[in-house]
Amino acid sequence: MGSVTMRDLGRKLGVSAVTVSKALAGKKGVSEETRRRIIRLAAEMGYVNPAAGQARPARGLDVGILIPDRFFSPDSFYAMFCKELVQALTDAGHFGILEMLTAEDEAGLTLPRLVSSRHVDALVLLGQPGQAYRRMIAGQAAPVVFLDFYDTSVTADAVVGDSAYGASCLTEHLIGQGHRDIGFVGDVRATSSIMERYLGFASAMLYHGLTIRPECVIPDRDAQGSFLPLNLPETLPTAFVCNCDTAAAWLIEQLQSRGIRVPEDVSVTGYDDFLPGSPAIPALTTFRVDRRAMVQTTVRLMEERCSGMQRPVGRVVVGGEAVYRESVRPLED
Repeated sequence: MGSVTMRDLGRKLGVSAVTVSKALAGKKGVSEETRRRIIRLAAEMGYVNPAAGQARPARGLDVGILIPDRFFSPDSFYAMFCKELVQALTDAGHFGILEMLTAEDEAGLTLPRLVSSRHVDALVLLGQPGQAYRRMIAGQAAPVVFLDFYDTSVTADAVVGDSAYGASCLTEHLIGQGHRDIGFVGDVRATSSIMERYLGFASAMLYHGLTIRPECVIPDRDAQGSFLPLNLPETLPTAFVCNCDTAAAWLIEQLQSRGIRVPEDVSVTGYDDFLPGSPAIPALTTFRVDRRAMVQTTVRLMEERCSGMQRPVGRVVVGGEAVYRESVRPLED
């Protein structure tokens, strides 16, 4: 990817390398249509800005926090993540500035205003926009950290929770309680985190020689992230592993509306240990994500990059812990 130059992009579009440079840096002197064409081509060709990684002071950084608006609501998991990230930046003497990304921004590869209209020293991308948009952000001059997801096709640091391990722990707990027919709730292709949680679930099932019924892997959301009615199988499994606590609470609600008791009839586990509003009834067995350690790791990575540290980009995995509560019960023979 690094072999693609501004001159290469210019030749493809019939413009100068200077025009390409201005467009990618968000500077004036380039029409909106030309800028979008340049940004789209840069994303498609995997262009990486060579200015990324230049030495910068690691004190008093202006850090742009970008999040697709479909992941954000006042009481959401990502709203709490943003709050903790801004606090961690403040504690370290930096400044966090939040910008929401609309579906139109993503589709049009619209450069964030934080990048196009003012200087930022680093960027955090929280939530998972489309791949072309991720590539565009990773190609900016400022160091970039992906938080709570990763993308091996672009050059950017990532900080993630240990999703595969966490889901494996919860599945092992269910198996230890006698469950053998276990389902999974989550859109496996929606985010890298959900995919990792499914893989952790599947690995535990495979290890114990257990079969996953295809009809028991149930999508929970649409392309915009809105929750869907769950298409439950006619013959229910004895337990479900859910990709997050909100999905688990949604599943419990739908089961109870059909007269199915949790955990007496079906056991349910969540993930994140974060459920806004009233707590689930029964209390959820879940995996607690260490958000504090994740945001602190993100701040450290940005400081290192902005101070000029040169090392290969990679993914930092932050652990968590299983929390066992009343939504799981032993399966009687």
